[in-house]
Amino acid sequence: MGDIMAVYLMPHPPIIIPEVGKGEESKVQSTIEALETCAQHIKDKKPHTIIVITPHGPMFRDAIAVMATPHLAGDFARFGAARVKMSFENDVELAKAIMDNAERSNIPCIGINSGVASDYGISTSMDWGALVPLYFVTKQYSDFKLVHITYAPLSYEALYAFGKAIQEVVRACERDVCVIASGDLSHRLSQDGPYGFHPMGPKLDKQIMTLIESGDVEGFFNMDPVMVEEGGECGLRSIVIAMGTLDGYDLHPRVLSYEGPFGVGYGVAIFEKGEPNSARALVDRLFERKYQRMQKVRQNEDPYVRLARRSLESYIRTGKIIKPDDDLPKEMLENRAGVFVSIKKDGQLRGCIGTIEATRKNIAEEIIYNAISAGVHDPRFIPVDESELDDLVYSVDVLKKPEPVKSIDELDAKRYGVIVRSGRRSGLLLPDLEGVDTPQQQIEIALRKAGIRPDERYTIERFEVERHK
Repeated sequence: MGDIMAVYLMPHPPIIIPEVGKGEESKVQSTIEALETCAQHIKDKKPHTIIVITPHGPMFRDAIAVMATPHLAGDFARFGAARVKMSFENDVELAKAIMDNAERSNIPCIGINSGVASDYGISTSMDWGALVPLYFVTKQYSDFKLVHITYAPLSYEALYAFGKAIQEVVRACERDVCVIASGDLSHRLSQDGPYGFHPMGPKLDKQIMTLIESGDVEGFFNMDPVMVEEGGECGLRSIVIAMGTLDGYDLHPRVLSYEGPFGVGYGVAIFEKGEPNSARALVDRLFERKYQRMQKVRQNEDPYVRLARRSLESYIRTGKIIKPDDDLPKEMLENRAGVFVSIKKDGQLRGCIGTIEATRKNIAEEIIYNAISAGVHDPRFIPVDESELDDLVYSVDVLKKPEPVKSIDELDAKRYGVIVRSGRRSGLLLPDLEGVDTPQQQIEIALRKAGIRPDERYTIERFEVERHK
């Protein structure tokens, strides 16, 4: 009878491949040695199939992607090492069974069937998130089939349940399987890093490695979302899925290394599976906790937020636009102002639409129409589906009158939003947004939204908001 044999956290910086790093890899020698230890551990396990979970394959906002072509291949050409090539036979039977079980579990999952002709038949090109860990594995063990999975930005609960669905399929298909959670940690450990430095970066990595070392799976679901966002991680969802594959068992984690010389955190760890433990069967408990959190959010909604939610829910379910209730606060019915409605799902932005100045009879109507637009007409997202409504969290910003500024020194990213204008083009950015810490960042983002080049002439206005969430 098959089962998940072990799980591995393995980072994926291409620079640690000697043909890519050309000597720079010596700066991450601890990571290299730890990856070699993982490879030896996999060799000793002799799995029939390796499942690799990556952030860098074909990613969809609303569905996990599983490669479904017969062969998988890739190289490091984009990193200047085209001669470093790898190819693998896809465990198509297992991949399709995983997709089927995910569907039965109401977890959105799709197969990627497109490929190109190669020496191996029809194959799908693989990303560096999969190739870097497998480079080390294949140096020591190559007698395995592969399943390639790209996570989606779904809730941690759904991703963990997907891991549990993988576990069930592995048993049913009688496979011996090792799982690689491919992922770097914070990308904001130093000014020289890819996203600069943020104080949340080191804190994020410390917490992740502490949770791994203690085997505290539930701790990942209690992490501060602001710290996760501002810390700039890429591997958390890989870890969560991988932990789900060991649901219902004791964990025996072993941290092999952690370092971050290039401004990015690289953690390497092995999770051995222990004995069955019903107290570690977490899926139902995690979803119940999520439900309780959402109930608390609903109970704490003020009239502004409640109206935004009711407006979108009514429109999605019935196609009708509600009218403001007479018992709303006086200022919502008598005052006029520009309003922005923001919608998040599982901590990720799901839509945001607003008006700089009043366009409706009152603030209440401004909220109603902008809430619907945020959920249905934001061009960055597909329209909200009825199945998502219970998972959405709303905030409403009522804009105060903008005022011109002569210099960026008059701005404050926490207190003021900004509006940039050049001719008929304008761009707005709300204040106090996660990951936007300076007025310079505000201006850069607002200019991009407006399609205004930084070297063009433009004016700047600032405004305050009354935020409801």
